[in-house]
Amino acid sequence: MADFDKLVVSFLVDEVVGGFFISVPPGHVACVYDRGLGVLKRVWGPGLHLKIPFWQIAKLFNGQILEYTIRHGFDLSQKEALGDEPIVVSTKDNKVVFIEGSILFKIDKANAPELWEQIGDNFISKVVRPYSRSRVASIVSQYNAKDIGIQRTEIEKLIKEELNKLFSDKAIIVENVLFSEVKEIKGDAPAEAHPVLSANQTTNTPQG
Repeated sequence: MADFDKLVVSFLVDEVVGGFFISVPPGHVACVYDRGLGVLKRVWGPGLHLKIPFWQIAKLFNGQILEYTIRHGFDLSQKEALGDEPIVVSTKDNKVVFIEGSILFKIDKANAPELWEQIGDNFISKVVRPYSRSRVASIVSQYNAKDIGIQRTEIEKLIKEELNKLFSDKAIIVENVLFSEVKEIKGDAPAEAHPVLSANQTTNTPQG
């Protein structure tokens, strides 16, 4: 429940309905649903703002960078939790690997109304998780298992670029993609996995 609580409390929060004011904390923006006009295109930044009570409903979006964690044992019982189980990929040389890591992303504040109107509150399960799985699997599958550690920076950069293309019209910006561990499955079970890339392994070129 911890990840889901973090999502609800700090990422997407309903403002109190019926109030005269919208209080927007630092790092957040507010969008307003008007019962006559729909979701307004304007975005309210940090500060205290007036709204029409009962007729308008405000929603706060966290515009800060958030971490979407891909790791073994991640609890997917809460669909909007910020993360996923390891992504299973078949590499170019027909090896099966498990990918673990993090995707750092944030909301495009200027386009937050489009995110709320077109996708709604459930954009982790609708957009972030399926798109991330697809792009990670697609790009890693173009490499041999033994080359993933060597070309880690290149692979991370390609995934970031691909995700930003897919998210460009969805008000989501990917800041970085970071692999923590890649394991090759030697047998039929994850317990028999052999590390291809570990958290302590570094490359010569940092990702920009």
